[in-house]
Amino acid sequence: MRFRNTVSKPLFVLLVFALWIQPKALLSEQIRVRYIEGLTHGFLALRTLDGKLLASGELAQAAQGDRVKDDLIFHFNDGSIYQDTTTFSQRGSFRLLSDHVVLRGPTFKHPMETLVDASTGQVTVHYTDDKGKTEVLSQRIGLPSDVANGLMLTLMKDIQPSTPQTTVSMVAAMPKPRLVKLVIVPQGEEPLSHGTIKHKAMHYVVKVEIGGVTGLLASLARKKPPDTHVWVLGGDTPSFVKMEGPLYSDGPIWRIELAAPAAFP
Repeated sequence: MRFRNTVSKPLFVLLVFALWIQPKALLSEQIRVRYIEGLTHGFLALRTLDGKLLASGELAQAAQGDRVKDDLIFHFNDGSIYQDTTTFSQRGSFRLLSDHVVLRGPTFKHPMETLVDASTGQVTVHYTDDKGKTEVLSQRIGLPSDVANGLMLTLMKDIQPSTPQTTVSMVAAMPKPRLVKLVIVPQGEEPLSHGTIKHKAMHYVVKVEIGGVTGLLASLARKKPPDTHVWVLGGDTPSFVKMEGPLYSDGPIWRIELAAPAAFP
C-alpha cells in the first residue's frame, strides 16, 4: 500500500531546519546580581492601552539573607484577582525557587492557578476549561537555572543596557506547562519627566520564542505571542517605570505603570 504524502516539501524542509537550529538559537544564562533586592512596598496601576483603569495593584518585597519574596497583586474593578508570589535567591545570580500565580474572577475566561517549584521541576496547573470543568495538570520539567517566572520586573533592572541581547527561560501555562525562551533586546533610551525633573528610560522589547516545531507552526499560523515592552529608569539606581504586554498566556495587551495612593478624604 502506498501512503500519500500529506506534508508539502517546503514545509517539511522548514520543520527539519527548525529542529536543527533551535538548540543553538535559544541559549540562555542566569542574570548576575548588580543591585541587591530588599525591602520594598510600591503601588501599581493596570490599564488598557487607551488609559482605562482596570485594576489597582501592590508589590511587596522582603528579604532574609539572600532569599527574597515578592508578592504582586492586582485587584480588578469587577472583583477579579491576579496574584503572583515569587521566592528567589540572589547569591551572585538571580535564581527562582518557586512561583505561585492565581487568576480568579470574571476578567479571566479560564481561571487558573499555577505553581512552579524550581527546586524539583514540578509544575502544577489548576484551570477551568471551556465547559466550566476544573482540570489539574501536574508535570515534572527539567528546569534550567535561568527560569524567570515572576522575576521579570526584578531582572530588567539588572540587565546591562549595553548587552545587545539577553535570553532567559520561562514556564508558560497554555494550560499545559511548556518551557519557552524570552529574548530581551534593548531599543535605546527614551526621555521621561516628572514635573521639571528630566530622566531617561531604557526601552526593552521582550520576545517569546516557543521553539521547536510548535514554535514554527505558531509562526506560520501567525499565532506567535505578542512582544512585551518594558521601560526601566537608567542611572545608578535603575527602577521599573512601565510595561506593556500580556499579563498571562493569551491575555490582552495591558499597561502596568507606577501609581501613588490617594490621601484619605
